[in-house]
Amino acid sequence: VVVEVSEYTGFPEMMEGRVKTLHPKISGGILADRRKEEHMRQIAEAAIEPIDLVCVNLYPFAATIARPDVTLDEAIENIDIGGPTMIRAAAKNFEGVAVVVDASWYSKIVDEMQTNDGAITRDTRYALCKEAFKHTAMYDATIAQWLYGHDSKAEFPEVLTYTLEKIMDTRYGENPHQKAAYYKQAGAPADTLVNFKQIHGKELSYNNILDMNSAWGLVCEFAGPACAIIKHSNPCGCAIGLDLADAYQKAYESDTVSAFGGIVALNQMVDKVTAEKIASIFVEVIIAPGFDQDSLDTLTKKTDLRLIDTGGVTEMDYFDHDIRRVNGGVLVQDFDNIEEPVANWTVISEAKPTDAQWKDMAFAWKVAKHVKSNAIIYVKDQATVGVGAGQMSRVDSTWLGARKGGEKVRGAVVASDAFFPFRDGLDAAVEAGAACIVEPGGSIRDDEVIAAANEYGIPLVFTGKRHFRH
Repeated sequence: VVVEVSEYTGFPEMMEGRVKTLHPKISGGILADRRKEEHMRQIAEAAIEPIDLVCVNLYPFAATIARPDVTLDEAIENIDIGGPTMIRAAAKNFEGVAVVVDASWYSKIVDEMQTNDGAITRDTRYALCKEAFKHTAMYDATIAQWLYGHDSKAEFPEVLTYTLEKIMDTRYGENPHQKAAYYKQAGAPADTLVNFKQIHGKELSYNNILDMNSAWGLVCEFAGPACAIIKHSNPCGCAIGLDLADAYQKAYESDTVSAFGGIVALNQMVDKVTAEKIASIFVEVIIAPGFDQDSLDTLTKKTDLRLIDTGGVTEMDYFDHDIRRVNGGVLVQDFDNIEEPVANWTVISEAKPTDAQWKDMAFAWKVAKHVKSNAIIYVKDQATVGVGAGQMSRVDSTWLGARKGGEKVRGAVVASDAFFPFRDGLDAAVEAGAACIVEPGGSIRDDEVIAAANEYGIPLVFTGKRHFRH
C-alpha cells in the first residue's frame, strides 16, 4: 500500500514542496529508539507509526550545477532539506532503522529481507548508516563548494569543502608499490577531463591520467591543427601543422626518442593518415575530440592502446582551482591560464623580430607554460625542436634543450619561462644557434642580458609575465 505523505501526516504539502516531510509523524517514527520503552510509549500516544526502512533519493543538486547555464535560483531550489533530515535521522537510529541512499543496495536489501523473515541485520543497517552519513556529507559539501565558487568575492574562503567520488582504482600509483585511485570532483562540467570517455584499450594508469591532463592542457592552447606529445608530464614535442598529420609529424620529429611510450593529444578529430603515422610507434594514450571510423579501424588493432574521446570538446575547462597537496594540507591557487596578447610584449633589443619570429615566439611562449621549470623551449616553424625541462639552473635547461635539438635549433626562437638571471643562459642559447629570445624580463641583471642580445644582434623580447611550473 502506498500512502501519500500528506495523507499520513494529515498536513498538506506546502510552499511548492519545501515543506512536506518535516513533520513529527515522520521524524518521530524514524527517530524513536526501539530499545527504550519511553520512546515507544510517546510515539504510541501521539499516534505515530514506527518507520523501519527509509529510502531517499535527494534532489539532483550536482547534476543541476553541472549545467553551464544554471542560475543561482535553480541551484537553490535543488537543495534538498527534508531528504537529508530523514537520512540523518534514520542513520542516527540505525539500531532500529535501515536507511538506503543508493539504488544499488535495493536488490541486496530485498534479498536479505526475503531470507531473514522481513528483517535487515544489524551489520547491514550499520553499513547503510555509514553510507548515509557519507552521502549527506558529500551532498552538503557539494552545495558549499558550489556556492563559494559561484560568489567571486569568496574566491578563497576560510574553509574549503570538496566532494570527490571515486571513479576507479588504478593498478598502482606512480610506482608499483603505491596504491592509487581516480576521483571525480562534484560539479565538474561535462567538458572536463574527468568526464571524457575511454573508447578502447586497457585500463588507464595513475601516470597515464596525469600525463593526459598535461597533454590536453597544452594542445588546447592552439586553434589550428595541433599535436602535443607528453612524457612524464613534460612535452617532448608540440607543433601546429597544415593539417593534423603534419602537426603530429612535426611534434614527433622534435624528439623521436622520447616520443616512444608517450601520450599524444590532438585538437581535431583523428583521421586515417594521422592514425597510421601514430600507429607506427608505441604510444600509451591518444586523446582527441573524436576518431573517424578509418582511424578507429587502424588504431584499435593495437589492443592495449588507450583511446580517449573528448566528445567534441576542444578547449581546456579550468574548473575550480589548482590544488596541490603538501604534507598535512593543500595549496590553492588560480590556474595559469591568463590571456597574453603579443601586442603587450616589449622589444627590448636593437634588433627587431621578423614576422615569422613573432609567430614562433607566440607559439613557444604557450608551450613554456606547460614545461616544468626551469623551462627553455627551442621553436622553428611553430614546432618545438628542443625542450629543456626541470633543471636546477636555467643555463642547464638551455644546454639540455640545445642538445636535444642538435642542428635543428640553429635559427630557432627560444622561450624562457622566467628571466635569465645572468647572461650565460642567453650566451648558451645563441651558441647553440638561437636567433631570437623571448622571456619575462625583470632580473636585476637585465641590462647585461640586453647588452648580450645587442652584441649578438638578435631580437630580445620581454613579456612582463613568467610561467613557473613546479
